[in-house]
Amino acid sequence: MWNRMQSLSAAFLLLWASQAAMAEPLDVAITPELSQVTVLHQGESVTIQREQDQSNTIEDDYALTSRACPPFCVQPMQIAPGVTTIGERELLDFLQRQSKDDEDIVVIDSRTPDWVAKGTIPGAINLPWTKLYPESDSYRPLEVESLLTDRFDVTIEDGIWNFSQAKTLVLFCNGPWCGQSPTNLRALLNLGYPAHKLFWYRGGMQAWQSLGLTTVRP
Repeated sequence: MWNRMQSLSAAFLLLWASQAAMAEPLDVAITPELSQVTVLHQGESVTIQREQDQSNTIEDDYALTSRACPPFCVQPMQIAPGVTTIGERELLDFLQRQSKDDEDIVVIDSRTPDWVAKGTIPGAINLPWTKLYPESDSYRPLEVESLLTDRFDVTIEDGIWNFSQAKTLVLFCNGPWCGQSPTNLRALLNLGYPAHKLFWYRGGMQAWQSLGLTTVRP
């Protein structure tokens, strides 16, 4: 009962914040018809909009044009067959749907905690790539099983995974040169996760920051 009341309170707060945001015109909008988007991040209402200071520039962490390759190589537009690559507007739609109690969607920041501490996309949870990568020191098979069953609604019986009720996952990391979310996506595919339930925001934090969109710190 208490969880239900919390859910209703969060939904009311989100609706109120969304209506308040719609009433405020902005010089720098997301689209001609859309100025702001309100989502839930760790139970709190957060309004996503673009930076209104038109002299604002991207943060130093994402200003570099050249990074050693390997490991920071340019990723393909399609990371794997069946996995859909999306942009900012599609990601905002997923975030809104997730925040409206759509329990079938989870937006995932695949970066390590040191990167997430610098800021992430509101509404995202952190699943570091090291948790799913079998060759990582942080990899724990039982933790992976618990994550899939408890968070992503995957079931397992007699050692066989069942993804028929699995949630839709939307993953991102630092940008087109970052391999953290591609590593998570490949790990999920190797486990049998259906490709059509996986989406990839290739632009990541670099593209998000370049558009001046709102970030939050843990």
